[in-house]
Amino acid sequence: MSMGILGTALSGLTAFQRSLETTSNNIANANTDGYSRQRVELATRPEQFNGAGYMGNGVEVANITRSYDQFITNQVRTSAATFNDVNSFYKLSAQIDNITADNATGLAPALKSFFNAVDDVSNDPTSIAARQVMLTQAESLTQQFNTMNQRFGNLRTQVNTNLASAVDEVNGYAKAIAELNVKIVADIGRSTGKQLPNELLDQRDQLLTKIAEKVDVSYVAQSDGSINVFIGKGQSLVLGNYAAELSLQGDALNADQKQLVLNGQDVSNQISGGSIYGNLRFRDQVLDPAQQQLGLLATGIATEFNNIHRNGYDLSGPPAATGVDFFELGAPSVQVKGPPGNNAGAVASFVPPTSAANLGASYKLEVISTAPDLFTLTNLSDNTAYTPLSATDLSDPAPAVAAANGFNISFSGTLAIGNSFTISPSFNAAANIKLNSAITNPKQIAAASAADLPGDNSNALKLAELETKTSMLGSKASFTQVYGQLVADVGSQTHAASVSRDAQDTLLKQATSAKENISGVNLDEEAANLIKFQNSYQAAAKAVSVANAMFDTLIGAFR
Repeated sequence: MSMGILGTALSGLTAFQRSLETTSNNIANANTDGYSRQRVELATRPEQFNGAGYMGNGVEVANITRSYDQFITNQVRTSAATFNDVNSFYKLSAQIDNITADNATGLAPALKSFFNAVDDVSNDPTSIAARQVMLTQAESLTQQFNTMNQRFGNLRTQVNTNLASAVDEVNGYAKAIAELNVKIVADIGRSTGKQLPNELLDQRDQLLTKIAEKVDVSYVAQSDGSINVFIGKGQSLVLGNYAAELSLQGDALNADQKQLVLNGQDVSNQISGGSIYGNLRFRDQVLDPAQQQLGLLATGIATEFNNIHRNGYDLSGPPAATGVDFFELGAPSVQVKGPPGNNAGAVASFVPPTSAANLGASYKLEVISTAPDLFTLTNLSDNTAYTPLSATDLSDPAPAVAAANGFNISFSGTLAIGNSFTISPSFNAAANIKLNSAITNPKQIAAASAADLPGDNSNALKLAELETKTSMLGSKASFTQVYGQLVADVGSQTHAASVSRDAQDTLLKQATSAKENISGVNLDEEAANLIKFQNSYQAAAKAVSVANAMFDTLIGAFR
């Protein structure tokens, strides 16, 4: 009987020692990110039969489990992906909103000051001082265009930097998960699947959450304890002990337009969630349209102003000079984008348009026939379509359709029906616009409509009327309205992103709180467990002492 008491007491000592060790481990990891509270599961040892019946045989540690809820953990992961998406989108959008809407950095004040100077020249065309102010304001306006375009370019560089950093992090996390898969499979095999390596599982779950902060992620558990990890619409990132590698590559038509590549495939349009998606979404939905609209405005102002100025006469005579442009656009590079399925490449170049009335910020060119090649060109600003067009219509100088819209385009490779290209002729026009270098003297401003009439201001009046004239977007918008549309579009998207970010922040906090309630370490609870297990250990030790005393009594009876 004494041996039975000793055996059960010793089993209790071992069980409660493990419980104390586990509680101590919980306390030590109370502030460890991703750690799930562990608990010792105790089970009675198989009882033994004797003449008096079945006698208990003590306790054993059945398992050490972690407090874990897969549904809530997945909810945290999903909320983290959504929040980091809208948070990245909002932070970047707020920067471009500050650039366009601010009175100090925006274009509206410079545009107003320039046309005020034009008004002054039209009021007094013989005033050299007024003419000089007009030239100064023109330079200020073009510099503001240049500066805004440069800041847009800086944001594009920031997006590419953010993407590169996030891709490197995801690759590191994926490799770590693959390594953990190997360890977890080995540890589960060592215990024949009865016990789980809790801390390794916590580390793997934490890595999945970190990937979710960069890009939406899902996984499929395997029977051996490993997991296969997928991003986007099922693109495999980790398969067992193999980790694929994400990379960034420049678009075949535009090196600055980075694509997300996985297993040799462009997955930029397949992913969602996380800061990577937020950066891509900002670039495609806010930055590109804003830069296209800014370039469209620069092209429109230069085109319409030059058309009038070129027909006027200056004060440099006699004889008075005419036929001089006021602004220069140079040869800005044209942005061309094509989906991954295109079989052909394309090269486009800028052509100074003859009018700004029907210019669009961007165009979609689609192949509708081959042999011969025929195309449909759609102005995405007003959905005006030109069809069918031949290759000649796209490559010849004005008045060919493409040239009239600010570009010409040629192709390489084999075109196929359904191939499409998005073309933004004025994408970089704001970077190049400047006062015509041929105008070096305020007398060269063509304010008159006839030669050798110094007091004639009729041409200057036409220039001044451009401020309010609806000369763009199908003759429905003025320069100020075109810029106002840019500011409004950016502002509305930024505001919507702000509202969405606040909502997603609340949902993420709620999901994280729910996970902490299940998996987090409560120090008060662990302190109580310490006392409980300590008392249990002391009681088991007392039973050992009783067994020892009974054994001593039994031995003493035979002395």
